[in-house]
Amino acid sequence: MGTVDENVVTIVDPSDKFRPEKDDFRNYTQNNEYFDRVRRTYREMHSTQNVNFVERKMAKWCQFNRGEMTIMEALQLLNSLVDESDPDVDVPNSVHAFQTAERIRSVHPDKEWFQLTGLIHDIGKVLAVWGEPQSCVVGDTFPVGCEFSDHIVFGRESFSDNEDINNPKFNNKFGIYQEKCGLRNVLMSWGHDEYLYRVLVNHESCRLPEEALYMIRFHSFYPWHSSEDYNYLCDEKDMKMLEWIREFNKFDLYSKSDDVPDVDRLIPYYEKLTEKYVPGKIKW
Repeated sequence: MGTVDENVVTIVDPSDKFRPEKDDFRNYTQNNEYFDRVRRTYREMHSTQNVNFVERKMAKWCQFNRGEMTIMEALQLLNSLVDESDPDVDVPNSVHAFQTAERIRSVHPDKEWFQLTGLIHDIGKVLAVWGEPQSCVVGDTFPVGCEFSDHIVFGRESFSDNEDINNPKFNNKFGIYQEKCGLRNVLMSWGHDEYLYRVLVNHESCRLPEEALYMIRFHSFYPWHSSEDYNYLCDEKDMKMLEWIREFNKFDLYSKSDDVPDVDRLIPYYEKLTEKYVPGKIKW
């Protein structure tokens, strides 16, 4: 698990540094090369991710015909992803998955399903290994089919080239949705969150509780769980689940001072959890 694939795929996932609510936003914009690269990624995302685009991505990837792997085999693939927003690029991406899981385990030792969710929540980033551009893999997520919130990274202005922004069917508060319709009925932007959620829902043997599936699907939906935008689309279940997502995100945003866990020692423990909650080969 600790060996890095020589054929690395570089990804940039700096969303936590560029969200509108971050106090240290200006500090990160001093690195112009880095800032421009991030802005280009989000500009591409916000220009292309519309209703038609997301529906096409779902039609492509939700055939689940890429292959079959266990959770631990898929996690191994994260070793071939290098996150340029992380200065410690020599540490395999999968190590961060174990950091998150172990942090959850220390606070919630009785919730094995929660610990496993921390381990697997970013596995959908294997999309980058299979050729998807960063704008379809990483970054904060948002609904399509209704107006774009100004609390999305780089704000509403960054959607100026999105074809849905001038479509009266989509460019109003509710768009194609009804008030309190529930997030289960909302089309989200395409990325690693949505992909893994769909993979797990398609896996008949998945025994993760609904709380875990909410965490996986919406952990990058920062305009909602940080700024409380889009509450008008949420039903009672969504609002109950919101507290679980917020609890999860306390552990997801890891500190650079976190110790690197002994992954080889931890693997047997988490293999037991995968066999309990997401057993066998999974279609990707």
